Amino acid sequence: MLLLLAEPGVPLEQAVHFRRSVAGAESNVATGLARLGHSARWLGRVGADPAGQAVLRELRADGVDVAFAGVDEQAPTGLLLRDSHPQRAIDVQYYRSGSAGSRLAPEHISAEAVSGARLVHISGITPMLSPTAAAATDRLIELARAAGAKVSFDPNVRRKLGGAAQWAQTAGPLLREAELVLAGEGELELLTGRSADEAAAELLDGRARTVVIKRADHSATAVTADGRWDQPPYPVPVADPVGAGDAFAAGYLSGRLRGLPEPRALAEGACVAALVVQTATDTDGLPSAAGRERALAAFTGAADSVHR
Repeated sequence: MLLLLAEPGVPLEQAVHFRRSVAGAESNVATGLARLGHSARWLGRVGADPAGQAVLRELRADGVDVAFAGVDEQAPTGLLLRDSHPQRAIDVQYYRSGSAGSRLAPEHISAEAVSGARLVHISGITPMLSPTAAAATDRLIELARAAGAKVSFDPNVRRKLGGAAQWAQTAGPLLREAELVLAGEGELELLTGRSADEAAAELLDGRARTVVIKRADHSATAVTADGRWDQPPYPVPVADPVGAGDAFAAGYLSGRLRGLPEPRALAEGACVAALVVQTATDTDGLPSAAGRERALAAFTGAADSVHR
């Protein structure tokens, strides 16, 4: 979606000045991974309008492959308006009903689009947009299996898209389709009807090999058949908390793609999230690999916090 972000500290209904950016759970993760040096491709739909052109241009500028992104001649690009308050609730308004993204369908997902991929990352947001988008998500998972790619899934529950029952019906089954699950403890409880730890144990009895539980205190726990590891958040001043989950996913998945052990992958996820929440948009704080290494060294006390 195109993001219009109100000037900091001003309520949305009073805002006059807006900054344009790009937002979206999957595109945020793709951008984060691309900046960290990975080959990343985004699959989705935008409208044949200036907003769609801006979205594709900014993704390309960050090194994200959009060769398989579709342009819908009949529907507009999704729009997101929000304000930015570090110390009070943020007002987020979505305009995506009838958008190009909501019209995503199975025929828009080709086998060529996932050829060569090692990891296919999905969120619960896309299948909640429409029945055809849900079917497209199922198609993507089928193609990922055929291509030998692992699937990672972040529910990314957004209550404005539907009630608890609809989320459980649509996104709940996707938990069991992923080798790697990254989910908030409340999301696991909502989608499974069990405690987060009970849900993780059940998922590990199925297809999942790792379940990362994001806690309410902003810590994270990775659970596998071999053990569990905890990662506290790095204490930083928060300018805007939106985008922290996607940033964590990008940082953590980068570590896993590079074959790092769970504690280091968790630390990198927490590091990237800590950098993003200090900036206004979902993507401003996403670092390069070198930036991540400098920040992580500073967070852990291994280096001076000032890079000279």
